[in-house]
Amino acid sequence: MFAALTPENIVLLIIGSAGIGISKCGFSGVSMLHVIVFAFVFGTKASTGIILPMLIIGDCLAIYFFGKTAQWGQIRKLLPPALIGVVIGSWLMKQLDESAFKPLVGCIILTLTAIQVYRIRQPNAFENIPHNKLFAWTLGLLAGITTMMANAAGPVVALYLLAVALPKMQFVGTGAWFFLVVNVFKLPFSFYMLDLIGWESLSIDLLFSPVILLGMLVGRWLVKRIPQKQFDIVLLALTAIAAVRLVVDPIL
Repeated sequence: MFAALTPENIVLLIIGSAGIGISKCGFSGVSMLHVIVFAFVFGTKASTGIILPMLIIGDCLAIYFFGKTAQWGQIRKLLPPALIGVVIGSWLMKQLDESAFKPLVGCIILTLTAIQVYRIRQPNAFENIPHNKLFAWTLGLLAGITTMMANAAGPVVALYLLAVALPKMQFVGTGAWFFLVVNVFKLPFSFYMLDLIGWESLSIDLLFSPVILLGMLVGRWLVKRIPQKQFDIVLLALTAIAAVRLVVDPIL
C-alpha cells in the first residue's frame, strides 16, 4: 500500500494528518479535510479503516490537552444513541451505496447549520430544544451513523455542543472524550465485520500519526486565541463548507 504512494500522495496525507490534529481541537469542520484527502488517495471505504486508528490517537492527544474540561452530562446524553448509530452505520455500509448516502448527510447538516445560525441571531429562539431528549437522540443517532460510514460526525456533534452553549474549552474536552469512546467502539466493526483494518493500513497509520501532534499544537494555539463568538462563527462556517462538499462531491 505504501509502495504505491506518489510524492503528491504523501504531501496530501501529511496535510490530512495535520488536519486530524486541528479538528480535534474543536474545529470540527476541518475534519472533512482528512476524510476527503484519505478517500482520494485510498478510496472511500478503505480510507475509513486507515483513518480510524489515527482518529483515536488524535482523541487521546485532545484528552491530554483538554480532557479535564469535559462535560460528562452531555456525553451521557449523546453516547447511547451514537453507539446505536454505529451499529446501524456498519449495517448500512454493507447494504447501501455510500455515494447516495453522503448527499443526504450533507443536506441534514446544512439544515442544522442554518437553524444554529438563526439561534445565534435570535438567542431566545428554540430555547428549549437543545435540552430536549429527542434532540440529543436525533443528533446522537446521526453522529453514530455518519462516523461509522464516513468518519464525518464532527460537524454533527459540533452542532449539538454549540446548541447547548458549551464554552469553547468545554466544547473541545467534551468532544474529545465522546469521540474516543465512539471510535474505540467502532474498532471491532471495522476490523472483524468490514475487514477495513489490517497490517498494511496500520503501517500507514504508524508513518503519518506523528503529524497529528503537529496539527494538534497548531489547533491548540488557535483555539486559545479565538474569542468565543468568532469561534462559533468559524465553526459553523467550516461545518457548512464540509456539508456542501458532501452534497456536491458525494463520490469522495
